[in-house]
Amino acid sequence: MTDSENGPIRTVCIVMLSAVGDAVHVLPVANALKRAWPGVRISWIIQHLPRTLVEGHPAIDELIEYEKRRRGLRSWTNFADLAQYLRGQDFDLALALQVYLKAGIIVGMLPAKRKLGFDHARARDGNWIFTNERIPHHSPQHVQEQYFEFLHYLGVDPEPVEWGIPITDQEREAQGAFFADLDKPACSVVVSTTNPRKNWSPEGYARVLEEIESTHGLQPILVGGPSQLERQMADEILSLTKAHPVDALGDDLRRLVYLLDGSALTVSPDTGPLHISRALETPVVGIYGYTNPKRTGPYRRYYDLLVDGYAEFSGEEYPISTNHRDGMKRVTVEMVLEKVDLAVRTYL
Repeated sequence: MTDSENGPIRTVCIVMLSAVGDAVHVLPVANALKRAWPGVRISWIIQHLPRTLVEGHPAIDELIEYEKRRRGLRSWTNFADLAQYLRGQDFDLALALQVYLKAGIIVGMLPAKRKLGFDHARARDGNWIFTNERIPHHSPQHVQEQYFEFLHYLGVDPEPVEWGIPITDQEREAQGAFFADLDKPACSVVVSTTNPRKNWSPEGYARVLEEIESTHGLQPILVGGPSQLERQMADEILSLTKAHPVDALGDDLRRLVYLLDGSALTVSPDTGPLHISRALETPVVGIYGYTNPKRTGPYRRYYDLLVDGYAEFSGEEYPISTNHRDGMKRVTVEMVLEKVDLAVRTYL
């Protein structure tokens, strides 16, 4: 339970506030720390939605929820609440995994001896100011590997890469009841993200749902969150398709987890449910065009199922980068159906 150069590490605090996909990527970091230092106590400062994903995870000893807003007040009010909660605590190590100002301020107020963050080039919003140790600079790589840089710096082996998203017995019962009502294997289709630039077309989804149902004999399930954009996208898809999907959008992330876990296949743009599916070993057809799939694709698996609209032409050898492209319009129905067919033949 020691970092050989800096003495014992008994308490760790992870700062990763938001983004469900990023929370998924943090879980193998927590698991690796727990394997290397079995007696270490791991706390995690996190916002409400991703908290519901990781609640009950065996590697996490404490979840400290940071409220985005409280009683209509801006989040600056809540820094005082967090500081009050942290008073008297003492962490041996803080991991500053998120690089925007709000997260940096929280790292700055943490009572931690060592505050490990990104190098100057990657620590946006001046986040390097709030840390006293920084991992070495590295060229762009997959987000999961980027978080593993913290483990390498600490001398911790990230292998085997394990997520271990928890599903409770009660959720297993609800999962069984849901899928018992279906007469064929399910294909979960994530209809939208909260970022319109990552979204595909409702007309395309409508066609794909028909083929999933009629050609492959799967029951399509529309899944996603409660945002107005997601609801509008789902309603438009339902109005256009001849398929008979189950509409399972909602505001319960735990329900979404067990739906993805129970599905035979997921079809999704680059958003949290795609990474949840990967972590649960549910084959996932990823639809990419805005973000670089070499950086944010499903980690180490299902790359053969990637629909690559990010490439400006077929076979383009582009580098891993954080750059964005307007590529979702390059994604055709035929490209998606080709990958769905490959998924059915290879994984189902």
